[in-house]
Amino acid sequence: MRVLIVGLGNMGQSHALAHHALEGSEIVGLVNRSPRDLPEALTGYPLFRTFDEGMTTKPDLVVIATYADSHADLAIAAMEAGAHVFVEKPLATTVAEAERVVAAAHRLNRKLVVGYILRHHPSWQRLIAEARGLGGPYVFRMNLNQQSSGAEWATHKALMRETSPLVDCGVHYVDVMCQVTDAAPVRVQGIGLRLSDEIAPDMYNYGQLQVTFADGSVGWYEAGWGPMMSETAFFVKDIVSPNGSVSITDADKSASSDIDGHTKVGGLLLHRPEGDRVIDLPDEPGHQALCDAEQAFVLRAVAEDIDLTRPMADAVRSLAICLAADESIRTGRVVEM
Repeated sequence: MRVLIVGLGNMGQSHALAHHALEGSEIVGLVNRSPRDLPEALTGYPLFRTFDEGMTTKPDLVVIATYADSHADLAIAAMEAGAHVFVEKPLATTVAEAERVVAAAHRLNRKLVVGYILRHHPSWQRLIAEARGLGGPYVFRMNLNQQSSGAEWATHKALMRETSPLVDCGVHYVDVMCQVTDAAPVRVQGIGLRLSDEIAPDMYNYGQLQVTFADGSVGWYEAGWGPMMSETAFFVKDIVSPNGSVSITDADKSASSDIDGHTKVGGLLLHRPEGDRVIDLPDEPGHQALCDAEQAFVLRAVAEDIDLTRPMADAVRSLAICLAADESIRTGRVVEM
């Protein structure tokens, strides 16, 4: 499969390295609007400054890892040119744009995979399976606060020019909620606060959302970025039901800004009234291995014509919940879905 990588930030480079190593992939070009230092493995590929230049290579698959405000237009343009698409999360910056991308995938019969990396992590798959086994309704308690400084804080500030941490990170964990409960969201509210003069006056770097689902399930998620954030209880992942709970137990986090720590589970604690059981999950994949798994799935989705209707719908739904929380923070009102 002829693959074009668009955007060579951290995620774009990881996806490019995945295709460099994957059997069945041929990278035909790398696109970035400014020069970048690349890993040695990627230095031999053709470089392009614009998407249009890159598309002259006639790729079968376009991997989009640019800033979120360009995702929708690039994804649709790639599909209309005949390519399948992998696009990093969030799928778009508005629900309408996300729905437009999904509609294009259906209309053009193209595979569209959104970069929900936890869907390809065996430990998170086990967490979801154990939670569904308990039965709902559920209470979801989740967060990921990142105490960032230096280059990491610079990256976060760049991201916050267009999206909040609540949306950028929240879509991952709200997607987990959506996979556990099949119910639709009915109500969302949020709170947020700007904790730094280094970000735009209309942006906040700490936020929390609360969501109610049609089956009665409720959940919260919080995310904060910046040098002021506390690392106490920065990583909470609990799912509670009338029949017990399942929780991520790994507490050996090197730092809240460590990208491998964001996906690491280590173990699960399955609690039922009759007793507890610890489920050890050794030898978990790291960040690059997960990117490898994501891109291998894209190739398989094309080769085996896997039905992606539900994952695409979940991508829109999780984004809608996070954007509703963002709207709630900015308006001070509860959002009815």
